[in-house]
Amino acid sequence: MSSIIAIVGRPNVGKSTLFNRLSKSRGALVDDEPGITRDLLYAFIHWDDIPLALIDTGGFDDSDRDPLLKQVAKQVETAVAEADRIIFMVDGREGLMPGDKTVADLLRRSEKPVFIAANKIDGPEHEHLIHEFYTLGWKEVFPLSAEHGFGLKSLMDKVISDLAKQDIGMEDDTVRIRVAVLGRPNAGKSSLINRILGFERLLVSEIPGTTRDSVDTLFNWRGKEYMLIDTAGIRRKARVKEKIEKFSMIKALRSLDRCHVAVVLLDAEAGIAEQDARICGYAFERGRAIVLGVNKWDLVQKDPEKIKHLKNAIQRQLNFISFAPRINLSALTGERVKKLFEVINLVYGEFDRKISTAEVNKALEEMTQKKPPAGIGSGRLKFFYGTQTRVRPPTFEFFANRPDKIHFSYKRFMLNQLREHFELNHIPIRLKFRKK
Repeated sequence: MSSIIAIVGRPNVGKSTLFNRLSKSRGALVDDEPGITRDLLYAFIHWDDIPLALIDTGGFDDSDRDPLLKQVAKQVETAVAEADRIIFMVDGREGLMPGDKTVADLLRRSEKPVFIAANKIDGPEHEHLIHEFYTLGWKEVFPLSAEHGFGLKSLMDKVISDLAKQDIGMEDDTVRIRVAVLGRPNAGKSSLINRILGFERLLVSEIPGTTRDSVDTLFNWRGKEYMLIDTAGIRRKARVKEKIEKFSMIKALRSLDRCHVAVVLLDAEAGIAEQDARICGYAFERGRAIVLGVNKWDLVQKDPEKIKHLKNAIQRQLNFISFAPRINLSALTGERVKKLFEVINLVYGEFDRKISTAEVNKALEEMTQKKPPAGIGSGRLKFFYGTQTRVRPPTFEFFANRPDKIHFSYKRFMLNQLREHFELNHIPIRLKFRKK
């Protein structure tokens, strides 16, 4: 499970720049104007094989000058409460400011592990600027240039020093199938679980966002045990107003760390939105098996035009998970709800499949004979052997003389061949290439 790392500090100390560098993205807006980040941003990363969930928060300012900044301050407090550890950013060039002391007081009360990063220190010759930050009361201050990367490894190595590395071997536990139900608010997630269980185990309401936290429910169907995880609706960040709802998103995303199969509920009546693709993207990034549940089917099943539009929208906006099976259902009437578990069993069977090294190498031999890899200079790209290194999802490593020269089109060819050869047609597959 990913540990949550919150990046907090005064406005304009470089939090978004650090977030972007760590997430290798430009997901956070960076600007010289203080307070430009006014919402929470999230990213899943790995640092030295440790899975982490990053939160980039707005600049902390508890003054009464700007009501919006007051809201940001409350948001930061919520982030601190939710986080496992905190990177406290200060401006090394500007020096210790009253706002830094305010943030420090909040962090001391949280009793969470805190790592002070003095930003805008571009090299060893500027490290003397960090000394005054020791007066904040922590034993260590890390010089950092979020923009150029100076000091980043020392900081992050310390942040993760006592976290366990992710197990990259074959998972052999025999736990029940864990199913997370995700979707936009009011897509019918709690109603679906209630229909499955046959009683009001979860609060159901027409008000989006009723479910604030993840709720686990054990369920047995035809002799198999499942753990159902109902999650708060994930809504677009721009529409999230209450501070508690902001963390409905991170809690829902954390449920992806715990599940095997993500059932993403789509609203047949409302149609496919950008946020549906975003949710599917989260599940895909986490390497989860995905089932698309098209809910409220009873409202559109007699309207051919709506059905056609819905199918086209799914094909267009969710084509990156074209492998995911789709089932039309109605949590309200119960139509095809039990059929959902047949689909879950199908994808989990593939998701948990173990394939011997001998079978993998036989498939490798067949695919390279069918389509030999392209030449590289005067030589030829050569594969030596392959093996499956983990399940959930099935992950294969292939050893070659020049793995850096394998074209993406050939990787796609190998992926499709593995799907066909081992009947892994409904789940994500991971391929890794290494030099022998």
